[in-house]
Formats: sequence, C-alpha cells, structure tokens
Amino acid sequence: MSGIELLHEAPGLPAFELPDELRERYGGSLGFDEPRLVANFVGSLDGVVAAPPLVQSARLISADNDSDRFVMSLLRACADAIVIGSGTLRASPRSLWTADGPYPAAAGAFAELRRRRRRPENPALVVLTGSGLVDPAHPAFARGALVLTTDGGAVRLEGRLPGRSEIVSLGAAPAVDLGAALRLLRARGHRLILSEAGPHVFGGLLAAGLVDELFLTVSPVVAGRAEDAARLGLVEAHDLLAGGGAAARLLSVRRDGGHLFLRYGLSRPGRAEPSAEP
Repeated sequence: MSGIELLHEAPGLPAFELPDELRERYGGSLGFDEPRLVANFVGSLDGVVAAPPLVQSARLISADNDSDRFVMSLLRACADAIVIGSGTLRASPRSLWTADGPYPAAAGAFAELRRRRRRPENPALVVLTGSGLVDPAHPAFARGALVLTTDGGAVRLEGRLPGRSEIVSLGAAPAVDLGAALRLLRARGHRLILSEAGPHVFGGLLAAGLVDELFLTVSPVVAGRAEDAARLGLVEAHDLLAGGGAAARLLSVRRDGGHLFLRYGLSRPGRAEPSAEP
C-alpha cells in the first residue's frame, strides 16, 4: 500500500491515535479539536467540483484516484456524523456513506480507529432537504438516516421513509435553517461533523460562519465548461466576496502523483446565519 507524501504541515495540529496502517498511508497523523465542522471536496484544476446530472461526477473529477478515496474514508472514520444535501443524495444513488465505503481495502483499520475513539461502527448520516423531494427508495434510508427538513418537507415525507430513518422539521421557512441543523446535531452529541454536501449547502455553511476546516483534493483534470453542461464550483449561490470573503489558513499539503491534498482552517466571521436550500 503506497503512502501519500507529506509536503507541509503546520505545527501543533491535533492528532488522533491512528492505527499504523492509516498513519503510513496518510503520511502522518490526523486529528481535530472538537466540536468541529469539516468539509471535504475534490476539484479539477479549473475549479469544477460537480457536474450534474452525471452520477458520481466527483469520481470523474478525481480521475477515480485511490488516495482521494482513502482520504474520504479516513475523514468519515473520524466523524460522528456525515451531512449531505438532496443533490448529493441524487448523485449517489447506491451510496450508504459508511466509513469504509470509498476505501474498503482498509476497512479493518478504519473500524479500529472508530473503536479507539469509542464511536459506533459508522457515522450517522444526515440528509438536508428543504422541499422533501428525495427518493424514499434510496438504500441509505433503509439503513437509517436523519432527515432535517422544513414543515412543508416533513408533510411531503410523512409515512414515506423506512422506519429506521427519522424526519425532523426545523421550521416553516422554505429552506433548511443551517444554524439550527448544526445546533440540533451538537445537542445529539455529534461533535465532529463531516460535510459531504454540495457547493450550494457549502456556500450556505460558509456564509453562516459554520465551517471550521476544508479538505480539498486538487485533481490534475481540466473539466471545462459548456453552455449546455452544468459545471459547479466550490461555492454556488452565495456571494462571499461582497462580505470580505472567508479567510483560509493552509494547514497541510500532501501529494500523490499529480493530486494535491490541501487542508485549510477557515475563519468564522460571525455573520447572521442564512438559510440555504440543499
């Protein structure tokens, strides 16, 4: 199993007790102060992170890179809960968002990490949908998910999801209140939350000052843009620059061939918490 090369790391970062297999593969340790909300993306050289309506477009953007899948699994194995939006759910019609799903070769080591952190076998899955327009037959609901929605979304979903999934309305507004969603997850004991939601939700989280860290894989792929093909950037539907932008501090740089693995600490500007429609 080849390792990821460490190029730079800020001193004094938290470190979990990783199993040796994971430490060697990652090129060092990984850990987080808690509570923490961490986002993970892969993007092309020209800034594309998603290409709807293609299914699992992130795998195309990442060139199906082995190390990118490993980092995704490593972050999941650390997390208490994974947050996605309805767009991410549609784009991954068979995914269950388990810790070892992207990288099953290290399933035993990921399980050991979760045991050391006294966490359940897999992180909780949280689905954000303001409208409630999700496919009840998605296998993630049969396995069990927490659906955070609105009053209207809750009415639409009532009686349609498998019994292992739970629906919670966060209010009458047409969009999910992201600040209220985070407060609810914290109240349920989820201290380390991983966002795998798309650029619309990520933009809302950034605008609300709710994101602590960003893991960004830069893939040596140029995706391009065409008038008849949707190509989404890291942040959509939120003008952060008008408010001064979200400042980022580089925490680490790793490399596997032409792929760069960047970790940033993000500022929390403390602006009013907007709602966002996942």
